Amino acid sequence: MKMNTWLKAAAIVVAAQAVAAAGADQPPPLHTEFAFEARVKVDKPMVIGESSHGLRRIVPILGGPVDGPLLKGSVVTGGADWQYVRPDGAWELQAKYTLQTEDGVLILVENRGVRYGKPEVMERLAKGEKVDASQIYCRTVATFEAPRGSKYEWMNHTLFVGSVERLPDAAIVRFYKVD
Repeated sequence: MKMNTWLKAAAIVVAAQAVAAAGADQPPPLHTEFAFEARVKVDKPMVIGESSHGLRRIVPILGGPVDGPLLKGSVVTGGADWQYVRPDGAWELQAKYTLQTEDGVLILVENRGVRYGKPEVMERLAKGEKVDASQIYCRTVATFEAPRGSKYEWMNHTLFVGSVERLPDAAIVRFYKVD
């Protein structure tokens, strides 16, 4: 008899929790909006060698166009992507470079991410070969530093995610504003 009462009580608690969960406010979903694309021309990687993190590489940034509904301009020559290949085969990326808008405003970019694919595909990519973008996972999180008082100041407090397609001499980074 006591076991039956306990089971009924447990069933009531579970039912009450289900009703509460069904009526609970759900957090609003995140939305992304395509902001712009940067076709970042790059030089050949400089291979530093094995470090405490893995194989360290530096990829110099040579410039390129920026175009999209929220930003137009160019990538300024002089930045770089500091990368290392982790023991699990993933590449960690940390790029720092500058954009110049079509109206002359300079904006600093810091873009961190991860690139991963099957070992044979990553090897082809490391050799500078063209690899189908569907064979590589490459996503980034970017922050921007725009001048205060400029019409781009909103970028200072907005997070962006990106998808990256790597070509032999460029990286196409598509930036999405997260709302």
